[in-house]
Amino acid sequence: MKPIVKHTIIVALTALLLGGCASNQQLTSAQAPHYQPETSADSSGKTEKLWQIFERYQGTPYHYGGTTARGFDCSGFITTAYREGLGQHLPRSTSQMLRHGKVVQTENIKPGDVVFFRIAGKDQHAGIYMGDNRFIHASTSSGVIASELNGYYWQGRLSQARRFD
Repeated sequence: MKPIVKHTIIVALTALLLGGCASNQQLTSAQAPHYQPETSADSSGKTEKLWQIFERYQGTPYHYGGTTARGFDCSGFITTAYREGLGQHLPRSTSQMLRHGKVVQTENIKPGDVVFFRIAGKDQHAGIYMGDNRFIHASTSSGVIASELNGYYWQGRLSQARRFD
């Protein structure tokens, strides 16, 4: 295979993989850090801790394979948020997360559940649901942000959710 063709294929595959964590719809920075945690007894502490992690890392750039404040990918941010905020260890990749946790019907999603999005026919992006139609995640375009499930880009892409208790 010619080097230019090989390079083109590699670039195209990389763009497709990274596109899974893309977002062009986000909440303003004025909205995101000031959310009030949900008040139900079973989720208020969890939600508050996850918002604190979000505030710590908000704006951290996207980095494929990243799991630190220098850069996160979507699953790297989720595993870090769960580990630092809740003391839980989750599987590292989106595909591994899809094989674990309790399946939750999308109409029964609670704050702290991991939500998955279908992009280009494949579940390849994930975030943490925070209540009131919001989720936090690491996007390729904006880094760690808060978005709305019914936002322009995300509307109709939510495919499933998992609960990791």
